[in-house]
Amino acid sequence: MLDKTGIAKRIAKEIKDGYYVNLGIGIPTLVANYIPKGINIVLQSENGLLGMGPFPFEGEEDSDLINAGKQTITTLPGSSIFDSALSFGMIRSQKVDLTILGAMEVSEYGDIANWKIPGKMVKGMGGAMDLVASAKNIIVAMQHVNKAGESKLLAECTLPLTGVKCVKKIVTELAVLEIANEGGFRLLERAPGVSVEEIRTATLGKLIIEGEIPEMQL
Repeated sequence: MLDKTGIAKRIAKEIKDGYYVNLGIGIPTLVANYIPKGINIVLQSENGLLGMGPFPFEGEEDSDLINAGKQTITTLPGSSIFDSALSFGMIRSQKVDLTILGAMEVSEYGDIANWKIPGKMVKGMGGAMDLVASAKNIIVAMQHVNKAGESKLLAECTLPLTGVKCVKKIVTELAVLEIANEGGFRLLERAPGVSVEEIRTATLGKLIIEGEIPEMQL
């Protein structure tokens, strides 16, 4: 089973050379620390930054440099800072190759709910709806089950949707899955020490298992 760092490490393997990548709040922000060597990418933050680097070491934080989740970050040589209007112009014109988001729920058709639980106060939608509507590829980093042990991979989302039929792949503490064209979670890899049966038990939506499922390599 993976921890949050393990999920981030596995997702980092999905990033290709030359990509422009947006990292959502939560587990996705950790991906910045695990970009494979030899891969040159540009990390974009919707609050107005191109060229985001890894998190700073303790004592080296600059409170003026933050990501969309208000965490302190670093910048790389050649980075650029601008207003959020220009940033969302980049997103809406599909300049972002890959978006990595957290989620509360994902449906077997690739719908995502990640911004609101009814009855709980939220500050706002943020950039999630623009990102899911415009990104060329969306990978979700999430826990397979909630704190009560209930599946978050469902036949249909029960929470207010952020986007419809937009998620391509999901990485959880248990598995790597992709959304099948016909609907369903196609199991691609299982986390170290996790059995296919454990994944089946933790998945309420349609789970597609084809052949021997390999253990993921980090």
